[in-house]
Amino acid sequence: MPAIAIAAVDSASPVSGQTVCVTGAGGFIASWLVKLLLEKGYTVKGTLRNPDDPKNQHLRELEGAKERLTLHKVDLLDFESVKSVFHGCHGIFHTASPVTDNPEEMVEPAVNGTRNVIMAAAEAKVRRVIFTSSIGTVYMDPKTSRDQIVDESSWSDLEYCKNTKNWYCYGKTVAEQTAWEISKEKGVDLIVVNPVLVLGPLLQSTINASTIHILKYLTGSAKTFVNAAQAYVHVKDVALAHLLVYETPTANGRYICAESSLHRGEVVAILAKYFPEYPIPTKCSDEKNPRVKPYIFSNQRLKDLGMKFTPVNLCLYETVKNLQENGHLPLPPNHF
Repeated sequence: MPAIAIAAVDSASPVSGQTVCVTGAGGFIASWLVKLLLEKGYTVKGTLRNPDDPKNQHLRELEGAKERLTLHKVDLLDFESVKSVFHGCHGIFHTASPVTDNPEEMVEPAVNGTRNVIMAAAEAKVRRVIFTSSIGTVYMDPKTSRDQIVDESSWSDLEYCKNTKNWYCYGKTVAEQTAWEISKEKGVDLIVVNPVLVLGPLLQSTINASTIHILKYLTGSAKTFVNAAQAYVHVKDVALAHLLVYETPTANGRYICAESSLHRGEVVAILAKYFPEYPIPTKCSDEKNPRVKPYIFSNQRLKDLGMKFTPVNLCLYETVKNLQENGHLPLPPNHF
C-alpha cells in the first residue's frame, strides 16, 4: 500500500532551539512527540519513572537524542522532583498518566500528578503547558447524542463515570478539570489535546493497550467482534497536534484529536481487505440488535490550525505492518 505523506514538520520553526519537557517520555504518544521535537531542533528533557529501564532505550536512539535529549528520573507525585526538571524550560508537554480502570491506581496519581505539573510550571515561569487529556473527558454522559456532532464544549459526567465504574474516564476528567482550575489560578497558559483511540507504528518495544485492541483480531484470540464503535487517530497526528497547538500563539482551550469513527465491523473489514491471510473474525457477538452508531467527534478546531489527518484505513494498515516488523505479530505461513 503506498504511503500517504503526513503533515511535514517545518524545520525552520521560529521556536526551534527552545528547551521543553515531556513527562512520561517513554509512552506511545510521548515517544513520537520526543521524536518530532528533536527533529525540529528542540532540546528535550524527558521524565521517566526509571530512565535506566531497557524499555526506554528507543528514546536514546532517536535522531538528535545524543545532542539534545536528557532523561530524568522523576516521580510526578513528588513536587520537588517535578519542579527541579522544569527549571529552564520554555514549555511542558504533560503526557504522563496511568492507563487503568483500577480507581486506586488511576484517580489519585492522575489528579495529583497533574496538580504538581501545573504548579511546578507556574513556579518555573514556563511559557505554555500542553496537557494530553482524552476523549474520555468529553463524551461520557448518557445525554450525549450519537446523532449530533460532539465538540470541545462537552464534558463527561462524573457521576455517570462513577456509576458505570469507568475509572479511567473519571480520573482523566478530574485531572483535566484540576489542570484548568490551577492554571487559571496560577496564570499558566494551558492548552489541552483530547485524543480518541490512538493507533499507528510503535517506537517503543512494548505493546500498549490501544494496539492490543487491533492485535486480537489478527491472532485468532478474538473469534467475534463486539457491537461497538470507536473513534481512531494516528499516533503521529496526535504528536503533531501537540506541537501545532504549542507553536500557534493564538491556540487556546481544548482540541479534540480524531480522524473518524468506525464500528468494529468496519475495522475488521479493513483488516481483512489488507491482511486476508489472518483469521480475522467475520461475525458480531451481538446479532440481535442493530449496529451501534458511532459518536461523531468534531476535529474542526485542529483543522482550522492547518492539521491534516491520516486516513483511518492507512492508520490500521501501518499499525499491523509495524506489529509484523517488530515481531509482535508472526507472519502467516503462506507469506512470501
